[in-house]
Amino acid sequence: MTAPSTHQWFKSSYSGGSGTECVECAHMGDSTLVRDSKRDGGSVVTVRTQAWRAFIRALGASPTLEEARWATPVQSCQ
Repeated sequence: MTAPSTHQWFKSSYSGGSGTECVECAHMGDSTLVRDSKRDGGSVVTVRTQAWRAFIRALGASPTLEEARWATPVQSCQ
């Protein structure tokens, strides 16, 4: 899917200043759109907003990326 230009894209407040390792998100109904911040006209991944929020919570609750990778899925995402 190509990035819709009509959406309001945003980055996390935790993003580094260089902008080379970040994704941008936009909300569209009950979905969250995710794209590479370096390629605003590139491909977009569409994820259910509930699943995206659970993913972000799992990252925040895990002290390491390895623990986040193996985090138990949140019930609301199933």
